[in-house]
Amino acid sequence: MILGKFFLILSLMFVIMFPSLTNAARFSGEYLLHMCGVDEDGKELVEGGRLACQAYIAGVLDYHNFIQSMDTSPNVKFCVPENISMNELQLHVYSYLYKNRREHSKFVASPGVALALFLSFPCNE
Repeated sequence: MILGKFFLILSLMFVIMFPSLTNAARFSGEYLLHMCGVDEDGKELVEGGRLACQAYIAGVLDYHNFIQSMDTSPNVKFCVPENISMNELQLHVYSYLYKNRREHSKFVASPGVALALFLSFPCNE
């Protein structure tokens, strides 16, 4: 809960400090791919990119969990285990967006994040 609030506050600070970079607070798949990028040593390619990337992923995950808690069923369901770190989630999302960048680059990034999580962490129903 505290970590979620932390990411929310940092996300809001990012939007306030860099409004021209956020395109009215919308991340395209291309922009999220850019922000999530790391080199072969795991060092972020954009200063602050890891934070922005992980905050965005956390927001999609939080929204997905909220929708499920309201007894509405999202069309793309995923079940991320509690023990998965944000760094691991970032790698799953980055890998998916990189492999599918032509399909997701110009659109809002959240469907790409949801599909990446769905493919990596399907629910066993």
